[in-house]
Amino acid sequence: MALKSTIFKADVQLADIDHGCYTDLQLTLARHPSETDERMMVRLAALALNAHQVQDLCGGDARIGFGAGLSSPDEPDVLLQDFTGRTRLWIEVGQPEDKPLAKACSKADQVILYPFASQAEVWWRGIEGKLSRLDKLQVWRIPALDAQALTQLAERSMQLQATLQEGVLTLSSTRGSVSVEPLRWK
Repeated sequence: MALKSTIFKADVQLADIDHGCYTDLQLTLARHPSETDERMMVRLAALALNAHQVQDLCGGDARIGFGAGLSSPDEPDVLLQDFTGRTRLWIEVGQPEDKPLAKACSKADQVILYPFASQAEVWWRGIEGKLSRLDKLQVWRIPALDAQALTQLAERSMQLQATLQEGVLTLSSTRGSVSVEPLRWK
């Protein structure tokens, strides 16, 4: 019998000072049995970092949310789709191969990748040349210690405050506060 995903709920009060975006997000995250809390929380951080794109790219006429995740490799971790069905933003977390990223670039206006594991630097040195030709792709490194610290905020029902100021995302709850400062690689 196959194991089912664990459902997490997150109510996020977002204050994105950098982009003038202030909103409340009610999110449902399905954590695949093989997914760690760290990866799940990086997905949540990636969504918070890009929630302003609903307004910036689509004038508010769009939806941002989570894809099917690990159970469906042909879907993004986070997806911004306008109301015509056009994929405006495709977001992946982790260290994928170059071919799925090239395929994502053919399906979306923009693709953002957030590698976060401790071995991401080694992965990047091996794949950077292959990804340089993908004009639609941005790569933002989430420091491994920041990604690991996010796990302290993970719980089945989360009440989070997210503040984005000067490129630093701070996620806070009754369990503590974690700051994440992505570093642009591409």
